[in-house]
Amino acid sequence: MNTFLLRFLCAIGLVVSIAATAHTRELAGRVIDADSGAAIADAVVTADGHAVRTDAGGRFDIEVTGSRLGVRAAGYERRNTDIAAAAAAPIRLRPFAAKALYLSFYGIGSATLRNAALDLIHRTALNAMVIDIKGDRGLVPYRSALPLVSEAGAQKTITIPDLPALLQSLHAQGVYTIARIVTFKDDLLAAAHPDWAVKRQDGSIFRDREGLRWVDPTRREVWDYDIALAVEAARAGFDEIQFDYLRFPDDKSTRFGAGNTQQIRTRAIAGFLDAARERLVPYNVFLAADVFGYICWNSDDTGIGQRLEDIVPRIDYLSPMLYPSGFQFGIPGYRDPVAHVYEIVKQSLDKVHARTGISPRRVRPWLQAFKDYAFDRRMFGSDEIRQQIRAADAFGSGGWMLWNPRNVYSGEGLEQQLACR
Repeated sequence: MNTFLLRFLCAIGLVVSIAATAHTRELAGRVIDADSGAAIADAVVTADGHAVRTDAGGRFDIEVTGSRLGVRAAGYERRNTDIAAAAAAPIRLRPFAAKALYLSFYGIGSATLRNAALDLIHRTALNAMVIDIKGDRGLVPYRSALPLVSEAGAQKTITIPDLPALLQSLHAQGVYTIARIVTFKDDLLAAAHPDWAVKRQDGSIFRDREGLRWVDPTRREVWDYDIALAVEAARAGFDEIQFDYLRFPDDKSTRFGAGNTQQIRTRAIAGFLDAARERLVPYNVFLAADVFGYICWNSDDTGIGQRLEDIVPRIDYLSPMLYPSGFQFGIPGYRDPVAHVYEIVKQSLDKVHARTGISPRRVRPWLQAFKDYAFDRRMFGSDEIRQQIRAADAFGSGGWMLWNPRNVYSGEGLEQQLACR
């Protein structure tokens, strides 16, 4: 290539394009179930920051420039593999259903609670942990590189001194790791940036029943903050990112910068998930969203921006919070939810499937492992926990998660699950 032509191509940017094209090639492959050999449809295949999905036969075509490929599908373990291997033989994914318990911001930092949880995982069918990466009050438990985390005062207490080391240790013990990020309920960020805070109609800053402030779900600056934390969690090695409080406050006196109609609310939640999914592509990490239990039943957004039809297409796992104590009005035919825990869980999951057609493997519910607070104050012991698990299993869900805000789990109701590990 002569000097004049080279200078001309550089000036219009074509040399870079030619160089990139020279190293790009098309890869055709197939994704199958490691046990049965059946094709896996709709698996996500990622390479060099972009993603494609497999067709009904498990086949995919993707442009690659590097040497690694990421592959994942709901109901299976994620894999990162060499491109050469993917070209030579089908990519086999092992079936997997996460059966998790929750450890809070403080719980993960307590050796007593953490070791008790691990002991339970080793003794029962449990195989996963949900860990707060941004907790209910906006605190971040590890040393974040994001300046805004320190600016907001979210690093006052560090309960995870070395996040990658913790995840390596958990993975070495066969634990699937889920990073819980409390999204729009963020007292610290709202205090640091009052202009981002949810307001009341009179312009004062909104506080919820706990006295905590929220940030406006329509603000892009808020999106960027939570998504940046998700990226840090993915880089550290988490298998899954789970967004909680992915909603507007359930208070009609609030107002938001972009307005407060159902369309605005649902577009904000969907837009946030779209942005998060795009940023997380390079990490081949599962994406999940927590939703209220009644979202399974309500056709509108319940006034908080959560509508199944808008959320489901944008995530890998839907995690409805099916705590019977949270169903204050019951469900049709069952006015006393704590006396009918199987029906609450099973019929709510059936509603999700009927409305969306989603594969049961893509639904992983939260189950109640704490004392009832709304009806007869019963303890949720072995029978209640076992009935909830039985309902999730009968539905064919992609696992389940136990919630106890105190992080104290007895193992009741889990013993019979040993054979299912």
